[in-house]
Amino acid sequence: MDNLKKYLKSDLILFEDTFNKAVESHVSLLDKIMKYIVKRKGKQLRPMFVILSAKIFSPANETTYRAASLIELLHTATLVHDDVVDHADTRRGLFSINALWKNKIAVLVGDYLLSKGLLLSLSNGDFKILEILSTAVKEMSEGELLQAEKARKLDISEDIYFEIIRCKTASLIASACSAGAYSVTKDIDKAKLMAIFGEKVGIAFQIKDDLFDYGKADVGKPTGNDIKEKKMTLPLIYTLQHCDKATKNKIIRIFKYPYKNSREIDFIIDTVKNIGGIEYAENKMKIFIDEAFQCLESIDDSEALHYLKQLVEFTIERKY
Repeated sequence: MDNLKKYLKSDLILFEDTFNKAVESHVSLLDKIMKYIVKRKGKQLRPMFVILSAKIFSPANETTYRAASLIELLHTATLVHDDVVDHADTRRGLFSINALWKNKIAVLVGDYLLSKGLLLSLSNGDFKILEILSTAVKEMSEGELLQAEKARKLDISEDIYFEIIRCKTASLIASACSAGAYSVTKDIDKAKLMAIFGEKVGIAFQIKDDLFDYGKADVGKPTGNDIKEKKMTLPLIYTLQHCDKATKNKIIRIFKYPYKNSREIDFIIDTVKNIGGIEYAENKMKIFIDEAFQCLESIDDSEALHYLKQLVEFTIERKY
C-alpha cells in the first residue's frame, strides 16, 4: 500500500486540493465540521480506484480529480447519514459527526456534502460522470432498504444477499471505476467494462468486511457486531443452510433477541467456523477477484494496471 500511495502521490495531492476546495464554506460551523471531516479521512480507496481506472487508459486529468472528489463527497455523505441511522458514536476510531454536533447537524452536513458533489459536477459539465454516480447512490439506498425489509423476516437467501451487497457496497466502487475510465476516454464501452470490474471488486470487498465479524483483529468495530445488528452475512447464510435443524433454530432464536450476551454471540461465531462458513465465504471472495482480473485482460499492461491490481489485492488482504 505504501508503494501504491507513493505512485499516486501527485495525483492524490491534486485530488485532495479539488476535494478541499469543493467543501469550503463561509458558514463558520460548516467550515469547522468540514475541517474535522478532512482530518479524519479514511484509506481513500474509492478515489484511488477512480484515478487508477483512468491511468490504465490515459494520464489522469482535472475531470478525473473532480470524479474522485465527487465519489468521496457522496461516500462521506452516506457515512455521516449512516452514523445517524445506526446511532454510532465513533467512526474510524474518532467521534462521529452526530456524536459531536448531534443528529440534526449531522443530517444537514450529509445533505451539504451531497449537494456540493452535485454542484461540482454540474458547474463543470461532468454530466455523464454525475449520472454514473447518481445511479450508484440510488442503488445504495435500494440495497439498504432491501436489507431492512429482509432482516425482519430473516429469510435472506444467498441470491438476495448478493443483490444487497451489489447495491450497498459494490455499486459505489463500480461507479468509481466507471467514472475514472470515462474521465479520460469518454468511451461508454470502457466505462461499462470498468463498472463490471468494480462491481466484482466491491462484492469481494464486502465479503471481506463480513469476515471481520468472525475474527479477533481490531478493525474499528467489535467482533459479532453484524450479529448484534441482525445483519445476515454470507458466512452465516451458508451456516444456516448446512447445519442441523436444532442448531438452525437456536441461531435464529438468538438472532431475534434484541439483546445478545457474549456467550450467545460466541455460540454463533463458533458454529459458523465449525460448519465451514468462513472457508466458503473466502472462496467466494476469491472467485469474484478472479472474475474482476479477467475484466482487465483486454487492457494493455502498464505500471498503472499493476498498481490497480495491487489495490484490488489490498481489498481482500487488508487487516482493517
